[in-house]
Amino acid sequence: MKKNHYSRRTLLKGAAAAGLASAFPAPMIWAQDIKDITLRQFGTGVSNLNEVAQKVKEDLGFTLTMTALDSDAVTQRAATQPDSFDIADIEYWICKKVWPTGNLQAMDTSKIKNYDKIVGIFRSGKLTPESTIAQGTAPHTVGFTSGPGGTDFVQEESGWMTLIPTIYNADTLGIRPDLIGRPIESWTELLNPEFKGKASILDISSIGIMDAAMVCEAMGEITDGDKGNMTREEIDRTMAIFTEAKKAGQFRAFWKTFDESVNLMASGEVVIQSMWSPAITAVKSRGIPCVYQPLKEGYRSWGGGIGLSARLDGLALEAAYEYINWYLSGWVGGFLMRQGYYSAVPETSKEFMSENEWGYWFEGKPATDTITNPQGQAMAQAGEVRDGGSFEERMGRVACWNSVMDENQYMVRKWNEFIAA
Repeated sequence: MKKNHYSRRTLLKGAAAAGLASAFPAPMIWAQDIKDITLRQFGTGVSNLNEVAQKVKEDLGFTLTMTALDSDAVTQRAATQPDSFDIADIEYWICKKVWPTGNLQAMDTSKIKNYDKIVGIFRSGKLTPESTIAQGTAPHTVGFTSGPGGTDFVQEESGWMTLIPTIYNADTLGIRPDLIGRPIESWTELLNPEFKGKASILDISSIGIMDAAMVCEAMGEITDGDKGNMTREEIDRTMAIFTEAKKAGQFRAFWKTFDESVNLMASGEVVIQSMWSPAITAVKSRGIPCVYQPLKEGYRSWGGGIGLSARLDGLALEAAYEYINWYLSGWVGGFLMRQGYYSAVPETSKEFMSENEWGYWFEGKPATDTITNPQGQAMAQAGEVRDGGSFEERMGRVACWNSVMDENQYMVRKWNEFIAA
C-alpha cells in the first residue's frame, strides 16, 4: 500500500459526493497535519511492540503510542476507561466482554483493502469449507455487528466488524525436552506427578480454565458439553481436580505475564507449563531447548484484532483506518510470523518473508537455512521442522477457542479459590 493514498482517495471521494471537491481542503490537511496525529493503542505484550510503532512512524508519518498490559487489565481498561485510548488491540474473548459497553465503534469492511483475503476463521469460522467450528468463543461469532452504532453480535458477514483481525495462534504446552527426557503427547501430562513442583499454569482465569478443561477432558475425568461454556458442575469438577493437584505440590508457580513464563522455563524451575509461542521463541533464543509440544487432543486457540474507540473521528479516524490497512499489508504479519504467530492475511505476509522463512513457519517444511527471530537470533537450523507442522495442520486441529462463559463470574470466583488454596 502506498503511503496515505487510501485516505486521500477516501476524503476526495467524500468531498465530491457532497459537491465540494473544489473547496474541500482535507487532502492538504492530511499532508500537513498527519505528523501531528498521535494514536494511543493498548493491548497485551503479544503484539504491542516497539518495532511496530517505529515502523508506523516511518511508513505512515504519525505517532502510535503503545501500552502493554496483561489480559485482565486490558479487559478492564477497554470496558471502563473509554477516554484513555484510541485503539484497543484485544482478543476476541475480551471483545465479548467489551463490545456491549459501546466503547468501540463498528468498522466498515468496505474500507479494509485486504478484507477479501482475511482467512475464513474470522469470516465464516471455518479454515476450509470442510472444517468443523471448534468449541468456545470462535472469533467469527463476535466479529460482526448489525451496523454503525451496533452493540450486538451477528453470525453473518454484515459489512461491519467489531474487530479487524490481525493475529492468532494454536496454543499448547511448552516443555523442556532436555529435562523431561521422554515424549510428551497429551494434555494429561500437566498433572502427571512425575512433574510435581515443576509444572505451571497461567493465572488468567478465562484462559487458564481452558487449559484446565483440556487436561481434565484428556484424563477422562470430565466430558464437557462445551469447554468454552462450562456449566457450574463442570467448573466445580475441573477446579476440584486442579485444587487437589495444587495442594499436592504439583505447581511450581502461576504466571500472568510473558516474561514470567519465559523465566520459569529458561531457569529450569518449570519443565512443563501453559505457554505462548513467542515465549518458546524467547527461551530458544537463549540457547535453551524448548518445544511447543503438539498434543493428540489438539490445540487451544485464540485470535486478536484491532478495535477503534467510539470517540475516534475526523482525521484521527482516517489515520486509524490507514493504520489498519497498513497492518494487513504484510510487514507486521511477517514480523509476527517470525515469532510463531499467524497473520490474518497470510498472503501479504509472504511478500515480507524469505522462501525459507515462509516454508518453515507457514508450510511446515524443513528449514533450508538458519531460521531467525525478528531480532536476528537463531531459532532453528537447516533441516529442522516447526513444532506441529504447517498452518493447516496446526489451525486445523483447534479443539477450543479462548472464551467467556455464561457462568463467567462463578468461574472467576472458583478460579481465584483454586489459586488461593
